[in-house]
Amino acid sequence: MAECDGLVPQSCILFATADWDEPYWTNKQHCAKSLAELGTQVLYVESVGLRSPKAGSAKDWGRLWQRLRKGLSSLISGAVERSPGIFVLSPLLVPAGHRHPFTRSLNRRLLRASIARTARQRRFRKPLIWTYHPFMLDAIEGMDTGSLLYHCVDDLAAVPGVDAEAFRAAERILLQRADVAFATAPSLAEHCRQYNANTHFLPNVVDAEHFGRALEPGPIPDDLARIPEPRLCYHGVLSDFKIDFQLLIDAACMKPEWSWVFIGEEREGQKSPLVAELARLQNVYFLGYKPYAVLPDYLRGMQVGLLPSLINDYTSGMFPMKYYEYLAAGLPVAATPLDFQRACPRGIASGAGPDDFVRALGDQLSGERFSKEEARELIGGNTWGARCISMLAEVT
Repeated sequence: MAECDGLVPQSCILFATADWDEPYWTNKQHCAKSLAELGTQVLYVESVGLRSPKAGSAKDWGRLWQRLRKGLSSLISGAVERSPGIFVLSPLLVPAGHRHPFTRSLNRRLLRASIARTARQRRFRKPLIWTYHPFMLDAIEGMDTGSLLYHCVDDLAAVPGVDAEAFRAAERILLQRADVAFATAPSLAEHCRQYNANTHFLPNVVDAEHFGRALEPGPIPDDLARIPEPRLCYHGVLSDFKIDFQLLIDAACMKPEWSWVFIGEEREGQKSPLVAELARLQNVYFLGYKPYAVLPDYLRGMQVGLLPSLINDYTSGMFPMKYYEYLAAGLPVAATPLDFQRACPRGIASGAGPDDFVRALGDQLSGERFSKEEARELIGGNTWGARCISMLAEVT
């Protein structure tokens, strides 16, 4: 494509905070895929482990063993091409090893060796460094690299279990060294701009073609078809530090004639009593995890998309990917008031407490689903491919 001439790097090392095969794709996987589709060879470095494992968490220990297995495989075989042009490296590292000098030094050596091996095998030339966290600076020290891009998509220091002080200190160094920074929420952009003047606000975007399938004629899955309308939908990880489950309990009790549908599972290590209480309500339906490929089929049968976010330090810097996914599927959105709505107020109604939240839902239910034309107009240029190109245009 002509508009990409001179913008697309030959290679990129992308430091992610999520594994490639996570069931819920986010910016990391989508951006890697967009880069590869433009012709860039991408080394996708999976999560280095930002938080320490909980001693009593069977899921955390299971994840550690899985990381050990994948890390040994990567150490022996190198990065594996998991998608055309995308080579995935599962680093063999000490989890949260940035906290101690010895483990930090060990992790640096292991990561540098693994990256250098793949870069040499794939003939990377001055790769663009694209990172979602700061704990990779030691690994690229002295490497012949291109520009350094920091993509700030969440306030990771506010995630439970993350050493906030260590993260903030490392992020400050990253921002001072980065050639360019991008943030997905106004508050994140303001934070990054304190240390890097070349910071740009770019909201989260959507695979419009994929979620737009919900606006095409087609079947509704059997487990959803049995649920009476109107159906209010939330899809994604059911995380107790992101979602206001008490608000949902109160609102569902206020409106027993509405069906509240949840597609997804609780986050790793979580067993929330509020989720259990919500699930006991007769008008609440938990359908479990559904693959990305079938989400449009489920959204086809919904009337409103839910963004019932808790208001806290983490969510204040959050731009929910579901916002544009709901719009692309033709769904009006009801939300609690988050900072991102300052920049993206269209197609959404918000309320802070149960009464106002129910009122916002009623307003959205009183209208129709968006048509294809309306959805396209609401989304505009906020697609993965378009945003990737706009980001590359800012790289020095």
